[in-house]
Amino acid sequence: MRKRTAMVAGLLLAVGAGQTMAAQPSEQQVRKLMEVVGMGRMLSQMNSQMAGVMQTALPCVPASYWQGFVDQNATNQLIGRMVPVYQKHFTDKEIDELLKFYSTPTGQKVIKEMPATMAEGMQIGKQWGQERGQQMIKQLQGQGTLNAQGQCPATGTAAKPAPAPGK
Repeated sequence: MRKRTAMVAGLLLAVGAGQTMAAQPSEQQVRKLMEVVGMGRMLSQMNSQMAGVMQTALPCVPASYWQGFVDQNATNQLIGRMVPVYQKHFTDKEIDELLKFYSTPTGQKVIKEMPATMAEGMQIGKQWGQERGQQMIKQLQGQGTLNAQGQCPATGTAAKPAPAPGK
């Protein structure tokens, strides 16, 4: 019995030690990953787009202000705020594996193609959501839950179409 208890205790210690061995990535590791995936470039583009929208909304603000608003320092500040998020969700080993992957030609292609694939996926999702909403209304009309106008018969309240994904 003691031998069995010792084995179980040893196993628990080994498992516990394995869990504590997963180390948090260093700030340098996370910043390297962000560099490899082009995070700074993406954030700078987002900052520029935001400034363009704001410039249109606030035409009284001089263009020189917006040129100063879009600066590398702001991007670096945001990256600095994101580092702890990556440190919280990934181990140092996982960051190393991501660095290896994103440094490959396939990883670089993922980075390059991600904006287009996400945009196309969002369009597909929006269309799918609209189709599902229409199917639902037709089904509920067929069951008599909604009338021909897509309204609840008792109240006359129109059914609202399902929102598109991401809205």
